[in-house]
Amino acid sequence: MPFNLPPVGVTIVLLFASNVFMTFAWYAHLKDLSHKPWIIAALVSWSIALFEYLLQVPANRIGHTVLDLGQLKIMQEVITLLVFVPFSLLYMKEPLRLDFLWAALCLLGAVFFIFRPSIQSAWLS
Repeated sequence: MPFNLPPVGVTIVLLFASNVFMTFAWYAHLKDLSHKPWIIAALVSWSIALFEYLLQVPANRIGHTVLDLGQLKIMQEVITLLVFVPFSLLYMKEPLRLDFLWAALCLLGAVFFIFRPSIQSAWLS
């Protein structure tokens, strides 16, 4: 594993990289290819998404050795928001909205509830 990271660390690194590709595949065409036919945008997006999957699949396989499926999903959603907000602000030049904060707070609640059994067992050990 890279840099001797534990499985959760490797999963987080791979999911961050995967999300960068995913975000560009899903949304960059709205800015860069808006003047092209949708099929061109789809083909470009699919080519970018290939790299996302090459990172995401191993990330989930590694992560699933130590996390359950719900924990992997919530981790993915948190990482998605952490990647999407800077992308939206810096690349797409969207304005900062208070909705990003509310979404982040909702995700923090999701993190608490999905990881609560792990946290409780760690505290009780």
